Amino acid sequence: MGEVKGVEAIVVEILPSAAYKLKLANEDLVVAHAAGATAVNFVRVRPGDRVRVELSPHDRTRGRIVELLK
Repeated sequence: MGEVKGVEAIVVEILPSAAYKLKLANEDLVVAHAAGATAVNFVRVRPGDRVRVELSPHDRTRGRIVELLK
């Protein structure tokens, strides 16, 4: 299995189907969804929020939000 890497990002846009467009520090755009515990505990993510996202090792334009940062 590939290594999953967690990076900081900023929410740019809320997309349909509970997906979010995020901008990474290196200006790359990725599409991410909320990970299990985040979705179950209903963490509201809005544009401008800082989040930690794990990028897919297979597709670097996809990921999952694992934490909302303050």
